[in-house]
Amino acid sequence: MNIDKEKLVSYIKKLTEPKILVVGDLAMDEMVYGDAERISREAPVLILQHTHTKPILGGASNAAHNVATLNGGKISVIGVFGKDYQADQLYDTFKDAGIDTQYVVQDETRKTITKTRILGSITTSITQQIVRIDRQTNAPLSKTTEEKVIANIEKALPDCDLVILSNYHIGTLTESVIGKTIELAKKYNKKVVVDAQRDLGSYKGITSMTPNLPDTQKSVGFNIVDRESLEKAGDMLLRETSAEAILITCGADGMFVAEPDKKYTKIPVFNKSEVFDVTGAGDTVTAVYSLALAAGADPVYAAIIGNVAASIVVRQWGCATTTVEELLSAVEKL
Repeated sequence: MNIDKEKLVSYIKKLTEPKILVVGDLAMDEMVYGDAERISREAPVLILQHTHTKPILGGASNAAHNVATLNGGKISVIGVFGKDYQADQLYDTFKDAGIDTQYVVQDETRKTITKTRILGSITTSITQQIVRIDRQTNAPLSKTTEEKVIANIEKALPDCDLVILSNYHIGTLTESVIGKTIELAKKYNKKVVVDAQRDLGSYKGITSMTPNLPDTQKSVGFNIVDRESLEKAGDMLLRETSAEAILITCGADGMFVAEPDKKYTKIPVFNKSEVFDVTGAGDTVTAVYSLALAAGADPVYAAIIGNVAASIVVRQWGCATTTVEELLSAVEKL
């Protein structure tokens, strides 16, 4: 494909301008690091000598963090925390990232979504994940909490340029929350981008969505094995959602953008040989793609910028972010 670098650079420089709202399953990735010391006498398990703990924004929080590092913190989040130790950690981590949390709702009956990863290392090897512990409440929000979330969406949405619905299916994005967000976005002429793992056809009247290939296959009900089936899947999602574009991320095979009137664009992976950890790369694509759309880029150029961003963060461990300067540098090397 032919890329107009000058056009690409102009869009990247505009990423600092839009204000974004992220609504979804706000989560924290707690990274617990230790050095392997010995095997326990109590059981055949490894003993780690703890070195440090690093809280990282994950889930919908990671999408918000990616936006914040690019637009200087013009980002608000709406979701639900519990009233627990992890909530305080997550608030602090958001504050350090410069993300507005004034619209977050607390519900003491729910756990703050936390994924704790235990990582070990020895001097002669890289750090490796040993086990992950998840804390979350999978049930949908209570009626009272749902009403508070919707009330905050009504307050926050008029001041943003685009809304990201980030659905990890941990209960925050109920049918009412989704419906009201899209309804308000239409009322105020705001863009809506969806990042979800299932029921993709249920998001009616959105601007775009960013499913990966396996989730797309589950949603459309058939295997995607070639260009023809990829186009068929894109057309189906366009038809079901009335979206302006569908961005399907295809892992090592790059990305695919489907637009109305049979307009298709295949985008290759950048820096494939330098992949280290793909954790959170999907959130990065959604965040950067959305920010680019809000900045005026067409879906294809927005997808290319998201692709470049993903090529940067997969070279880092865990959920990572990138900057405008890094994007511009990477574009120069294309």
